[in-house]
Amino acid sequence: MSISFTNVRNLTWQMSIITAERLTKRYGAELVLQDVSLQIARGDRIALIGPNGCGKSTLLRVLAGLEEVSDGRVHRAKSLRLGYLPQEPDLESDKTLFEAMLEAKREVRELEAQMRVLERELAERPDDEELLHRYDELLERYNALGGYEYESEIHKVLAGLGFSPEDERKSLKELSGGQRARAALAKLLLSGPDLLLLDEPTNHLDLQALEWLEEYLQSWKGGYVIASHDRYLIDKLARRIWELEDGKLTEYPGNYTKYFQLKQERIERQRKLYEEQQKFIQKTEEFIRRNIAGGHFRSSQAQSRRKLLERLERIEPPKVPKTLRFSIPVERPSGREVLKIDHLVVGYPNRELFRFEGQVLVERGERVALIGPNGCGKTTLLRILAGELPPLGGRFELGHHVQLSYHRQIQWEALDPNKTVLETLLASKHQTIPEARDFLGQFLFSGDDVFKKIGELSGGERSRVALAHLAQLGGNFLLLDEPTNHLDITSREALQDALQRYEGTILLVSHDRYLIQALATQIWEVRGGLCHVYRGNYEYYRRRREGELSLKCAQTAKVKAESKSRQAGRKRKSKQTAGQDQRKALEAREAELSQALIELEEIVKQLERELQDASYAGDSERIRELTREYQERTEALERLYQEWNAVVDELQKLPA
Repeated sequence: MSISFTNVRNLTWQMSIITAERLTKRYGAELVLQDVSLQIARGDRIALIGPNGCGKSTLLRVLAGLEEVSDGRVHRAKSLRLGYLPQEPDLESDKTLFEAMLEAKREVRELEAQMRVLERELAERPDDEELLHRYDELLERYNALGGYEYESEIHKVLAGLGFSPEDERKSLKELSGGQRARAALAKLLLSGPDLLLLDEPTNHLDLQALEWLEEYLQSWKGGYVIASHDRYLIDKLARRIWELEDGKLTEYPGNYTKYFQLKQERIERQRKLYEEQQKFIQKTEEFIRRNIAGGHFRSSQAQSRRKLLERLERIEPPKVPKTLRFSIPVERPSGREVLKIDHLVVGYPNRELFRFEGQVLVERGERVALIGPNGCGKTTLLRILAGELPPLGGRFELGHHVQLSYHRQIQWEALDPNKTVLETLLASKHQTIPEARDFLGQFLFSGDDVFKKIGELSGGERSRVALAHLAQLGGNFLLLDEPTNHLDITSREALQDALQRYEGTILLVSHDRYLIQALATQIWEVRGGLCHVYRGNYEYYRRRREGELSLKCAQTAKVKAESKSRQAGRKRKSKQTAGQDQRKALEAREAELSQALIELEEIVKQLERELQDASYAGDSERIRELTREYQERTEALERLYQEWNAVVDELQKLPA
């Protein structure tokens, strides 16, 4: 039996959950998408990359059905459950964070409510076969949707994205814009769609949350398309790369590293084909010139070759996009010892953020990556080292001939919004206008672009101005605070290349793990109010941290066991005051209730498992017995919870 190419293609398209054919999208005269065709299968892991402003967000919105195309069509599977996260999401509601997350579990909660109703009816009519059958169906669906674990899943996802238990009780209106963006991501993940369309999902995540999201998506059961500039994330997650450039989509198999290799090979292959064809064209044209006016035979051959050239499909030269290419000069090298830190305390008056326990030395040529959660004090440390803030305690010392260059997280805040790009550069260093314009050309500012005002620039353009400003400072010790913010992948690669060739010393704050892995010789992690120093690159730091966490878990388990043993053998103290007696009685009752709750919760869980087994076995008699006992136990559990809450409230009212 033979299978035609057309049949294979049709079968592939039938298996896809989204197909798009010859998509074209225009905004006025601007062509954003041009003749784009694509397929997404179930379980696909796709990274969408391309320069800033190339149309990645537009393509995701088109695939999500939120934007119409000028031409072409998109087909989505009828049963497809699709989740879309915009680049700047903002979850708004009057509800608390936890209540908002419960909305993502609406289906399972509706099933839960229906089951409670049926349980009450079954208690009154235990022999009703129709009720038992309906309950059996609901139970099976409830279990398939993870009904017994959905609340713990909410807590897990929120904790992974950096929310504390206290945050869960806060109204969404009390949260910051970045927190609401993370909440929108959490709600989308909890809703469990078949396909995620994520537009820069890492924008508001610190490094810890980034690592959690990466692990979570690695075990994701559905598929996803992620538009991102995070090369480390793409390397870990992607199985296919879509590159969008000049409105056209090119697909590569594999992750980012594989894509980079294949793209270079494709460019080189096209360059060789182009050059070979150009040589053939030149040789043929030369033959035509020499023989067109010759005898009949030679003239006939020349005419034949001219027709050949006219029919020849011309190979385009490889298009290599304009990229940043610059160096950061060191005007004068520093001494061997660049920075000495001695028990330095970082923070503001009346608010300590973190401290160094002991002495730390940074030598010439080292690259230090400072990492930690948002708000832990990383930027504050850079400001202290730059002399903008005093330390709370301890001291630091810069070495001989050290010249600092400080690149702020939002560098353009220090730039005058009313000055042009050219004026800004001229103000930072004495140079002629032609020299300044040539230099700006390295940062993709050409022609009239140099006369744009700083306040009119896009985020990416402002970052390039800040990098140009940094490259002119000539310092031998760089303090870099999130230098890759607003930079697309090609610009990040150019910055990485410049920093790798830089001959000075670097202290870098960044969430770009790909950059950290490429540069760092030391990792400083802010954790638990202390700065922990690891001498090695990012992968070395991760291995060490995993080992430390395993050891800590083992030690914690040992301490708990020893504490329990001591408590069991400790004699009851002599008579206490009336207030102390009351507290002891309440604490004892709280302990009793806690133990009873644990035991009763285990019984309820066991009943749920037995109900599930009976349901699968179709044992209606057993279901009736278990349903009756399950209802009694859950009511008892609720009464215990109420008493435990009352005891805890009384304890909190007592003086410490």
